[in-house]
Amino acid sequence: MTRPGARQRKRMHLAAQVPGAGSTTVWAGPPSGRRTGFPSFRHLAATAERGLFDFLLLAEGLRLPEHKGRIHDLDAVGRPEPITALSALAAVTERIGLAATADTTFHEPYELARRLASLDHLSGGRAAWHVVASSDAFTGENFRPGAARPDRSECFARAAEFVAAARELWDSWTPEGVPRPFAHHGRHFSVAGTFDVARSPQGHPVVIRAGDAGDEEERESAASAADVFLAGRPGTPEAGRALCADIRRRLAAYGRRPEELKVMPGVTFALGDTDAEAQENAAEIRKQQVSPQGALFALERVWGRDLSGYDPDGPLPGIDPDPAGQVAPGRAPIAGPLAVAAHWRAVAEAKGLSIRQTAIEMTGRQTFIGTPASVAAQMDEYVTAGAADGFVLLPHHLPGGLDDFADRVVPLLQERGAFRTEYAGATLREHLGLPLPVWKGGRS
Repeated sequence: MTRPGARQRKRMHLAAQVPGAGSTTVWAGPPSGRRTGFPSFRHLAATAERGLFDFLLLAEGLRLPEHKGRIHDLDAVGRPEPITALSALAAVTERIGLAATADTTFHEPYELARRLASLDHLSGGRAAWHVVASSDAFTGENFRPGAARPDRSECFARAAEFVAAARELWDSWTPEGVPRPFAHHGRHFSVAGTFDVARSPQGHPVVIRAGDAGDEEERESAASAADVFLAGRPGTPEAGRALCADIRRRLAAYGRRPEELKVMPGVTFALGDTDAEAQENAAEIRKQQVSPQGALFALERVWGRDLSGYDPDGPLPGIDPDPAGQVAPGRAPIAGPLAVAAHWRAVAEAKGLSIRQTAIEMTGRQTFIGTPASVAAQMDEYVTAGAADGFVLLPHHLPGGLDDFADRVVPLLQERGAFRTEYAGATLREHLGLPLPVWKGGRS
């Protein structure tokens, strides 16, 4: 409950993401459990629901990334298909939103809109769609071997039309439950017929777009059609405010109001009983996330070369990166590798860092570090400053990575009046404070 006299403030939204394998999450060791087993998903969903989170987001990987021609160890456990896993979670949860990542390059509007609408019905109006658009030929070989992949701009255009077509399908049933024929004829898709899933409890599944906060195309895409923008790692409050203001400025061009889009950056955290202990825990987490093998992997992505002969505890390579080299297909290439390598060298020289220490220093760290009270204050101040509407948490281990946050940080956010003390509604749109989509008679 909110303590008497607590000042009213903007309340934040919270979500959690089950990431794909990589450097964010530590899978090794007893806390991890079976990553692909249903008990792990159920535990995380139950914890998020106990913490009154808005939604749980499952990442998707359509092909296991490789490193020098071999599947990278952290990916070898596999990646379950998100809508299937979330359909199972719908049966063992009551309020938490269920967000599935699905690629518009390798699906078709009718089949994906049908599966998402089905999840929305099964969950009582809690489904969301994290829209991604891939131009990766490496991934595409799993679907259409040898077919040319569209470039990035073309993928964005296809994604925009895909979302519009899906909304036409969801709108082809009237709010009264009467099916009507649909017809969509565009540059990328031409489909017509009748949709066999009735309008769902929240009208349409919530649409989530993610991207680099500095990318113009991704900001515009979010403003045009998304309900939630999953931004990258947050910077200063000033940068966050500028991002929110810029995206909301763009909404008017699409006939949308500021409250129709929530901005939620992805964040990590490390807790301790004291600030010093939290810093120690954060350092230990990073050491686990960047093994000696992982450090060489990180360096090889920048250098574009085989560096297996280098000692992870030794100095950085004296050779320059190969700008055309690629040792990790299926992962985003490093932009400007020569400049990145020069920066890494400068940091390593200034601090006397080895290869592994440099990788730990340069490949990310926890966003919020401190005692539960300190982390609650940091998050509250960021949202109150208008730098975000909330956060998507990426736990560093599964399935128990949210337990401490739900049990120790959420109650303090509630005491501050910064977070809900109960779910106010049943659907994800109600959790997020989003309006129901206006029925457009089958036209988006």
